[in-house]
Amino acid sequence: MLKLNVNLDKRSYPIYIETDFSGLGKACLSARLSGKLVVITDGNVEKYYLDECSRQLSDTGFEVFRYVIPAGEKNKNLDTVRGIYGYLAGLKLDRQAALIALGGGVTGDITGFAAATYLRGISFIQVPTTLLAQADSSVGGKVGVDFEGHKNIIGSFYQPRFVYIDVNTLRTLPVRELRSGLAEVIKHGLILDGDFYEYIDYNMKKIFTFDDNVLQYLAKMNCTIKGSVVEQDEKEGGLRAILNFGHTFGHAVETVSDFALAHGECVSVGIAGACRLAQRLEMIDGNIVQKITGTLDKAGLPIKLTGFDVEKVYETMFHDKKVKGGKLNFVLPKGIGEVIQCSLDDEKLIKAVLSELLV
Repeated sequence: MLKLNVNLDKRSYPIYIETDFSGLGKACLSARLSGKLVVITDGNVEKYYLDECSRQLSDTGFEVFRYVIPAGEKNKNLDTVRGIYGYLAGLKLDRQAALIALGGGVTGDITGFAAATYLRGISFIQVPTTLLAQADSSVGGKVGVDFEGHKNIIGSFYQPRFVYIDVNTLRTLPVRELRSGLAEVIKHGLILDGDFYEYIDYNMKKIFTFDDNVLQYLAKMNCTIKGSVVEQDEKEGGLRAILNFGHTFGHAVETVSDFALAHGECVSVGIAGACRLAQRLEMIDGNIVQKITGTLDKAGLPIKLTGFDVEKVYETMFHDKKVKGGKLNFVLPKGIGEVIQCSLDDEKLIKAVLSELLV
């Protein structure tokens, strides 16, 4: 077992990195949880891990309840949260209760949002089962839902009591979802750790053959990088915004696709766009752009898309939370392992990059 800590004063919490679920109940005891536990998962994850996780918790002495939500980003909305509220109210939970998010980023975001708002806040635990969630969304306390086609526009910062990662859950992921998660993994190397980026690029085949050591190292490095940023800037007042590398373009593409594309696929295209934008601004040269897009391609991720309208994507970018004063905020690479934030209102330049991405 590997254990890391996210240090946020009274909101600090551990991250456990394991190869099975055998330590989940003990982790709950270590967190001094004593009330009812409600495991929330989706219809895809239910058949793989719900029984095992429930058994581990019950065997430790907890009273365990289960609630299954519909799978998919299209269900990340207030209607799903309303269903959770109804179930929790029926259990007559008190503030000693805790919710456990068993699944990917959608389940984690919804469960965290429900926990943050039910009884004005009860504990919740992240048990991420996808690479995307293990690498990114389970750490940092961003919780929320989509609203009227806008991604994560309703939400809060609400930290979990702990994160429990079983890296072997990745074995049951569809390959498309594994690739999607790799976009965030690659992103972490690109923004802060060039050596980690090189490790990912070198070990790509071992990732897809589920080498335990490689998967645990990926989880450790992702959580270390994400955790260190969150420790310095919990609520995205400055530094944390670098985690949005690839997201300014990516979120707009994801929204226009009506979430038909996986989040990581959109982030990958967004990373390619940020690199092309940086090249046009003479911040990096073409060799670096080629190297980065080559890594994304090796991971099976898209760097261009077809069937999108440039004007529509451009307009959608202005619905993003990262817009300030009518300017779009971008995180752009200065090199591998180093990025900067900047605001742009050069419509011609941005549309030129979009035209390269959306061929």
